[in-house]
Amino acid sequence: MPSTRSTINAHDHRSPTPSIPVAVAAIALAGTVAGYMLPGLAGALPAIRGPLGVEDRTLDGRGYALTFDDGPHAQGTPAVLAVLAEAGAPATFFLVGEQVERNPALPREIVAAGHRIGLHCHRHRNLLRLTPSQVREDVDRAQTAIEDATGVSPLLYRPPYGVLNAAALHYARARGRRTVLWSHWGRDWERRATPASIAARVTDGAGAGSVLLLHDADDYSAAGSWRRTCAALPRVLATLAERGVEPVTL
Repeated sequence: MPSTRSTINAHDHRSPTPSIPVAVAAIALAGTVAGYMLPGLAGALPAIRGPLGVEDRTLDGRGYALTFDDGPHAQGTPAVLAVLAEAGAPATFFLVGEQVERNPALPREIVAAGHRIGLHCHRHRNLLRLTPSQVREDVDRAQTAIEDATGVSPLLYRPPYGVLNAAALHYARARGRRTVLWSHWGRDWERRATPASIAARVTDGAGAGSVLLLHDADDYSAAGSWRRTCAALPRVLATLAERGVEPVTL
């Protein structure tokens, strides 16, 4: 019968050995996951955008950029275009592939009116839930839909919800796209938003170099939210004009 001491020594000799590679693998996996998800913090932490190569200002720091996400929308996009046309204001529209397929004439109207288009996604999903191959497939489908509708290859990219992952950021760079978030938002997707609250929020502190986020569609937000956005637009344009800042495209 082995002594208590020899049994303990045997256990001491055997147990740590298999746990070392397991621990190393766990650390490596955690590092990989953290690296994949780190860009997802750019929306909430403006300080890390620059190091990641994510923009939130106009290129020359002059003027301000009006941007619209989630379209095109059969009612919302024409309504926004009408307000912009009356004011002579250019804007940038980040398009959703599945909405482009449903409304193929509207992207052409956006381009014909002198506005710029960017790529948002094909399906409006949080990228942190997608694998690298799913991200690539989604972006490629959106690009195809936009190119087929407009003949233009979008060189601007903004992910749904402003949430990136490492695959999306890398793929945007590989395709020569600028990844652009925003510096001010109107929270116009919320059910409780009003034209007054939208205009006040999106212009609060906005000026030269600012990138403003609004939405010309309600497919992924509160029903009818685009109506409140349209109602807020003249106030937004007037407020920035009073500050001596003109709208520009990205």
